[in-house]
This record gives sequence, structure tokens and C-alpha cells, in this order.
Amino acid sequence: MQHAATGATRPLDDALRQATADPGLMAAAGALAGNDLPRAEALLRQRLRQAPTDIAAIRMLAELAARIGRYEDATVLLERCLELAPGFDAARQNYAMVLHRGNRPADALAQVDRLLAADPRNPHYRNLKAVVLCRTGDYEEANALYAGILAEHPAQPRIWLSHGHALKTAGDTAGAISAYRRAAALEPGFGDAWWSLANLKTFRFEDADLAAMRAQLARDGLGVEDRLHLEFALGKALEDRGDHAASFAAYARGNALRLARVPYSADDNAARLRHAAGLYDAAFFRAREGWGAPAPDPIFIVGMPRAGSTLVEQILASHPLVEGTMELPEITSLARVLRRQGDGASPAPYHEALAALDATAVRALGEAYLERTRIHRKGAAPFFIDKMPNNFAHVGLIRLALPNAKIIDVRRHPMACGFSLFKQQFARGQDFSYSLADIGRYYRDYVDYMAHFDRVQPGRILRVEYEALVDDTEAQVRRLLDHCGLPFDAACLRFFENDRPVRTASSEQVRRPIYREGLDHWKHFEPWLGPLREALGPLAGAAGAGAD
Repeated sequence: MQHAATGATRPLDDALRQATADPGLMAAAGALAGNDLPRAEALLRQRLRQAPTDIAAIRMLAELAARIGRYEDATVLLERCLELAPGFDAARQNYAMVLHRGNRPADALAQVDRLLAADPRNPHYRNLKAVVLCRTGDYEEANALYAGILAEHPAQPRIWLSHGHALKTAGDTAGAISAYRRAAALEPGFGDAWWSLANLKTFRFEDADLAAMRAQLARDGLGVEDRLHLEFALGKALEDRGDHAASFAAYARGNALRLARVPYSADDNAARLRHAAGLYDAAFFRAREGWGAPAPDPIFIVGMPRAGSTLVEQILASHPLVEGTMELPEITSLARVLRRQGDGASPAPYHEALAALDATAVRALGEAYLERTRIHRKGAAPFFIDKMPNNFAHVGLIRLALPNAKIIDVRRHPMACGFSLFKQQFARGQDFSYSLADIGRYYRDYVDYMAHFDRVQPGRILRVEYEALVDDTEAQVRRLLDHCGLPFDAACLRFFENDRPVRTASSEQVRRPIYREGLDHWKHFEPWLGPLREALGPLAGAAGAGAD
């Protein structure tokens, strides 16, 4: 066979053998392994200028792009790689992962199934399929895959962790605890396993667990990620024992470690929201009346994380006409596309890009959202829930692209919500939550931004106060259903009987009846919450500040 550069194909093994003999590629691989991404990129681009069809170099450049979040670039590179070498299974596996991370789960599953057709027992392919199935809400099949892998390869703490997450979401708390404990037993310093136990919320650590966590924190060589997860878990264990001072100290240490890894600017966030509010005035919406996709299917639940949105979701998902899904990333994905189209020097480039679209393009955005969320809808219910609290920042996009969608803003006492955020170790995306002062600023900016939409789009967003929902559940449930145009159904009052998958930190709590005991729990920590109170200002003393 001829070399691919001549326009014909070349055998895959020859191509890869040549790659391992090329000093430039070997140096690029070393730079990738050492996370020296600028040097790796320079070497790879130099190689591809000399040999544009070098599949090993293309795959490595795609890996680099994926590492820094340039999933579209990685997708294009891997598609080219597979065009040149359809049998390059390692590239196809990368391609499936990039599609998954780029929020294209159906396409990712198609690629994984192609790999499994040729190698059905491959544990890496089966694990990847389970990961993608968890994204699409197919937890029964995902858990079967995890169980099969672990039966053959039991000494895999990270797969035990993933299995635990899937079991937890599906409502098998005992199975999740067993999986997390197995992960910790295999790797005692595996902080994420300990934190996952704490994150069950209803779980209580034993004395032996406390001693084991402290022993790990005391040893040299513990990685930063493991250390911070262990600090959050230790904080939860001490909080349950009523040792509030030591608990807060552990939470503070964990937050400090996380904040050092994810720097955050409250000023930049405030500037983005102010700039967006300036664009979305009443005249903006008047000029675009009737735009967007008309389907009324989505019910968006927004607000601050840890404010009670999962409870509201569980209540609505118990209605026979409403399907609960999960925290869907589709609105964020649409915003990311628009951001690339906007002026990068602007404080809010995607909002400006959205404002520049015509009616056809805006409707296409709404239709794209509906199409991309279809894979998450498993039943025939006419309405579905998209519960992503941070989507409050995208209310302008939602109102324009999906004008008949319902929006519910869930509020909780700012001090209670703020402390709940501070003691929560998020997997990603909540970089404001690792400083009490930043949390207070973020809450204030959120309240101001939602108040802006109350002024320019009155009555379009229903505000639900978590404390009111606890105090008079039926009255608030009726308000929720009225806002969504749904008839009252008593099943919404028995939401805790709903066995649907719940993929948030509150998954265990919403499977129990509402209880008041936790409303004022934050007051145990009040002596240390001064920075939060100061940053909140006048909002600090009001339950559900800003709620109507």
C-alpha cells in the first residue's frame, strides 16, 4: 500500500510504528505527559506542517485540545484522524470521550458501540459506555456495566466510585455506601471516596472512619485533591458530632485548598451580569415578541445552588404530566457557542452575540435545545424539567429562544444557603463557592439580576421561597402547579415516594418527607460566618431575600 500522503491509505500499524520512531513526536508525547502544553502544541504543529496526515500527531493534538476544553477543535481533529485511519481504535475512544464532554451523548454512544462490536469485553469501552449512559439517565444499564466490569476487575477504586455515584442516583443508597467504602478500602487516601460518603448527607461516619480520615490527612505525600476532599468529609463528620468549631475549621481548610486551584473574581462576575442586564431591557423583548421556538415543554428551575431546587424538581416530577430529567447542560452549551461568536473583549460576549441574531436564528437556538434534550426524555409526559440553578444567568437566552417555557426561581435564607454552599465540595462549575465573601457577593448579584427581569418581564418568573415551601407545602405546591398551567395532583405532596433518579447532592434528602429541623442549622456556625454576613449586607437577615 502507498503512504497516506499520496492520497491512498496506509496500514495503521505502519503509521504508529513510524510515530514511535519520530523524535519530535516522542518529545511532544513527553511534553503532554508532563503537562507542558505550549511546548507539546508547538512540536505537534511543527510535525503536522511536515506531515499533515500523521494520524499519531493528529490524535495527540486532539488530546491537547480536549485537555484545555477546546472540544470542537478536538472533534474536528479526531474526525480527520478516523477518516485517515478508520481502524484507529484509540482515536475512536478519544472521539467518543470528546463527544461526551461536548454534550453529544447520542453520538458518543454510537462510537462506543462501534468499538464494543469489535471488542465486546474491553473494560475501558464498557466503562466509557457506562459513563455516557449516566449522562443520558440510563442508570440501570450503566450499573449493570459497572457491576460486570468490577466482577472481572475488582481492584479498581475509581470504577467503584463511579458505580457508587450511579447507584446513589438510582436510589440504591446501601449499594452506593458499599461501593464508596470499597473504593476507600482499596485506596485509603482516596479523598473523593470519603467525600462521596459525606455527600450522601444522610450518612453518618463511624469513629473508625473519623480516625482513618485523620490518619490520611496527617501523612506526608497526600495529593491536594485528596486532601481537600478529605477535609470536606472530615468537616461533615465533625458537624454531625456537634463539634462545630472543628467542623468549620476543616471546611475552611478544604475551601482554601480548592480556591487556590480555581481562582475566582467576584468583580468580573458582577460586571458580566450588569452588562447583560443593560442589554435585556424591556425594549429588547418588545422588539423580539413572538421570536423563538413556541414549544411549552421545558420547565426551568433556577436559583442559587443548595437553595432547594432539587426539592422543587422532585415535587413537580411527581406530577403525571411532568418528567424529571437531571441538571441538563444544553443551555450552557448554547451559551458557549454564542460566546465564541461574540466579541471576546466584551464583559458579556455571548449576550451581545444573542442580541445580534435575527428571528430565524433565535428560533433555531430554541429548536436545537429541544432536539438536544430529547435523549433525556424517557416517557411520554408533555413537559419536562431542566433543573440547573446557574441557568439564572441565562434567563435572557431562555426567554428569547423558548418564550413559552416556564421559569421558577427558588430562594432560601441567604445565610443558610451561603453556609450550605461553603460546606459543599462541588465537582466543577461553582468557583464562587469557596470563599464566604465571594458567596455573599454572588448571592447579591444574583438577586439584583433576577430583580431586573422582574421589572422588564413581570410575571414571567415564579419565585418560590424554600422556607415557605417547608411551612405550608400544599399552598406552595398549588402555586407551582398554577404557574406551570398544571392541574393539582396529590402525588406532588407525596414527592418522597417518587423513585426517579436524582443526580444532585440532595438526592437522599428529597426521598424523605419535608422536615423543619435543618432550616436554622447554619446558626450553629454563625460565629464564623462574619464575611458572609458582611458581603450579603441588607440581604443577610431575610429568609428567601427578594422572594415575593
